[in-house]
Amino acid sequence: MRVAAVDCGTNSIRLLIADLVGGDLVEVDRRMTIVRLGQGVDATGAFAPEALDRVFAASADFADVIKASGATRVRFVATSAARDVSNRDAFFAGIEARLGVRPEIISGREEAELSFRGATTSLDLPAPYLVADIGGGSSELVLGDSTGVIAAESLDIGSVRLTERHVTTDPTTPAELAAITRDIDALLDATTVPLAEARSLIAVAGTATTVAAVALKLPEYDRTAVHHARLTADQLRATTTWLTTSTRAERAIPAIHPGRVDVIGAGALILQRLTDRLPVNALTVSEHDILDGTALSLA
Repeated sequence: MRVAAVDCGTNSIRLLIADLVGGDLVEVDRRMTIVRLGQGVDATGAFAPEALDRVFAASADFADVIKASGATRVRFVATSAARDVSNRDAFFAGIEARLGVRPEIISGREEAELSFRGATTSLDLPAPYLVADIGGGSSELVLGDSTGVIAAESLDIGSVRLTERHVTTDPTTPAELAAITRDIDALLDATTVPLAEARSLIAVAGTATTVAAVALKLPEYDRTAVHHARLTADQLRATTTWLTTSTRAERAIPAIHPGRVDVIGAGALILQRLTDRLPVNALTVSEHDILDGTALSLA
């Protein structure tokens, strides 16, 4: 059975077309477009018209790809940016008109569980493992083992949200970094997920994969090299320092997607502050995440 999963987040919209074979996914097509749907949402509580235009255009392109692929089941999930906006009916209508399916605004708990399912497939690591999905508007933390999820929570800290809230200069000033750090630490202090129980850390989504590409000093983004890459705590710390103190022009390198250049520093800092709290000395980066979990849910 061929299925199509679409994940629309705060910063990007992504498509996975895959065949479900014996409970596993065989990838047919995977693509991503930066749409910055969450532009200004933290301040206004509504989607900007230009942000909706960008996501509708990308969805129309995805609809053509899905139709040509012959996928028989489609699921569209939307996360942090779409949960509380005042004009989400316009978002629903525009997506349904283009893709023929109604978007599902999933809860933080379900977002975490789908990320966990996608990330932990085909990994042999000590359990329990913590899956961290650092997004644009929120970050999902889920602790689990081979039996499933033990604890999960969605935190309102993300690369776009924190950048828009605190960063006005280039490069980011120490005072701005301190403000971002305070927001991150406040929510990590209060999380209900027992971080100290984790024996492995798996980081997923665009922030983590971008940080890995920079840490590995890849000349350009290479999904194969990034998938299941292992970064030591020292590598992560050095990479985060560079990403948070460099200028936007300095970060405009092939390994970083242009749509992430301005927000990657805040995202890396979330990952760094989280890792510092865990009893681990390295993290594993996975290209498989909520998108893969969503596709698996169509079985």
